[in-house]
Formats: sequence, structure tokens, C-alpha cells
Amino acid sequence: MKGEFTQKGREAMDRFKMESASEVGVSLKNGYNGDLTAREAGSIGGQMVKKMIDSYKMQ
Repeated sequence: MKGEFTQKGREAMDRFKMESASEVGVSLKNGYNGDLTAREAGSIGGQMVKKMIDSYKMQ
């Protein structure tokens, strides 16, 4: 049962990451994205954190 929940969580996080990347104008592809610059990767992570904080504040 644990593997099923882990897989669902991973899929949800991947969707969240793709959504955040599109919001900041970075194109991600499924799978390996090692060609991203540190700035691009950081902007995706920063957008994700910003959205999580905003979501927490709305609760």
C-alpha cells in the first residue's frame, strides 16, 4: 500500500512542478532536465515554495 501512495504523491509533485515551471516561463520535459541552468531550476523551486506558502496562508 505504501508504494501506491508514494507513486500518487510523486505524480502530484510532478504536475505541481510542471505547472510552476510554465508560470515562470521555463520549459520542462518529462524525465531528465539536467540541461537547465541553476537560475531556471531555482526559479521553478522558488515559485513552488511561493505557491505553497500562499496556499497555507489561505487555509
